[in-house]
Amino acid sequence: MKKVVAVTACPTGIAHTYMAAENLQMAAKEMGVDIKVETQGSIGAENQLTEEDIKAADAVIIAAATKVDKSRFAGKPILEVSVEEAIKNAKGLIEKALKMEKPKDYVEKVEEIHRERSAQRTGAYKHLMTGVSYMIPFVVAGGILIALSFFWGYKAFEVEGTLPWALMKIGGGSAFALMVPILSGYIAFSIADRPGLVPGMVGGMLAVSTGAGFLGGIISGFLAGYTIVYLKRLIKLPKTLEGLMPILILPVLSTLIVGLLMIYVIGSPMKAIMTSLTAWLTGMSSTNAVIFGAILGLMMAFDMGGPVNKTAYTFATGLLASNVFAPMAAVMAAGMTPPLGLALATVLFRDRFTKEEIEAGKAAWVLGASFITEGAIPFAAADPFRVIPSIMVGSAVTGALSMLFHIELRAPHGGIFVIPIAVSNPLLYIGAIAVGTVVTALMIAVLKKKVD
Repeated sequence: MKKVVAVTACPTGIAHTYMAAENLQMAAKEMGVDIKVETQGSIGAENQLTEEDIKAADAVIIAAATKVDKSRFAGKPILEVSVEEAIKNAKGLIEKALKMEKPKDYVEKVEEIHRERSAQRTGAYKHLMTGVSYMIPFVVAGGILIALSFFWGYKAFEVEGTLPWALMKIGGGSAFALMVPILSGYIAFSIADRPGLVPGMVGGMLAVSTGAGFLGGIISGFLAGYTIVYLKRLIKLPKTLEGLMPILILPVLSTLIVGLLMIYVIGSPMKAIMTSLTAWLTGMSSTNAVIFGAILGLMMAFDMGGPVNKTAYTFATGLLASNVFAPMAAVMAAGMTPPLGLALATVLFRDRFTKEEIEAGKAAWVLGASFITEGAIPFAAADPFRVIPSIMVGSAVTGALSMLFHIELRAPHGGIFVIPIAVSNPLLYIGAIAVGTVVTALMIAVLKKKVD
C-alpha cells in the first residue's frame, strides 16, 4: 500500500485546516492509500508526524497558506498547494504526489509549482497570512480582556489598582501592544526563517512608537525578511567564521538597517497615512459608512475564507491597534451571515437542496454562529453561480447595517460567544446579522432552482 503524509494549515487555523485534512483522508481511503495528516491549527499541531511516518512515506503533501517547516521532509517528493486546493481536489493531489517518485520528475514538479505560485503572486500573501495567524491570538486575548474591563463602566479602568485597571493593563497595555511587533516579526520569519524575527519585531516596535501602526508593521516585516535574504547572499565568510552569521552579523546589521529606515524614511509617511485613515474612518458620514460596510461584507462573502475574505479581515483586525473598532464589527457580522443564511434556507426552502445539503445546514448553524464563514463552502461548491451572489448580498446588507448603527467590536473572533462582552450594542448587532441572514435565505429562494 502506498503511504502519503500531509500537513494542512490555514491562516486562522480554525476551519480550512481541518476541512482539508478530512478531505485528504476521505480521498485516500477511497483510493486505498495510507495517509496521515498533521493539522497545524489555532491550538497547535495535532496528529503530529513522527520520523517513522515520514521515513515510510512515498510522498508529502503540504496544503498550507502559512509557513511550514519542510526540513524534516528532506529527500522526499513534496507537493505544495493551497489549503483550498486540498478541499476541492484531494484525490487529484494524492495522485499527483504519488507520481513524483523519480528525482527528475520531482524537480520538474517543484519547479512547475514555483512557476505557478510566482504567476499567481501568492508569495507576499502567504508571508502576510503567516504574520496574521501568529498575531490573532494576541488580539483575541487583548480584545476580550479590554471588553471585560468595561463591565464596571467605560472609565472604571482609570482607577489604578482596581480589577478593571488590571484587565486593561493586561489586555490593552500588553497583549495589544504586542500585536504589531508579532505581525511584523512573523512576516519576516516567513520570508527568512528565524533570523528574520529580531529585525522584524524591532521594526514592529518602531512602527508602534513612530505611529506608523499596523501598515508600518507590515512594511517593516517585509523589509526585515528581505534584508536578511539579501545579507545572506551578500556576506560570505570563511567556514571557521560562519557561526557568527546567525548570532552576531545578521541580527545586528539587519536590525540597524530596518531600524534606521523605519525612523528616518518609513515612519513619518506611514504615520501620516494612518492618521488620515483613522480620521476618515471615525468621521465618515452615514452614507459613506453604509457603502464601506457593504464593501467589507461583499469581500467577506466572496471567497469564504480565501484571499479576498482574509484581506478584509486583516484590514479590520489591524485597525484595532489604532482604536478603530467599527470595521471589525462589520467584518465579523458579515462573515457570520453566509452559513447562517444558508442554514435558514435549508429550513425554509427545503426543495432547493439535496438531502446531504439539508444535513449540512444543521452544521452551518453552528459554524455561522462561531464566525466560521467556511461553513458556506459546501453549498457554494455545489452551485456557485447562485449561492455566491446570494451570500454576497446578505453579507453586504449585514456589513452596511453594522456600520450604519456605529457598532464597535473589540475582539477579532468568537462569533456569538463574544457579542455580550465585546460588542458596543449587542441587540442592534444581532438584529443586523438576523436581517442579513434572512436576505441571504430569500436570495437563495429566488435564484436557486428546485431539486428532485
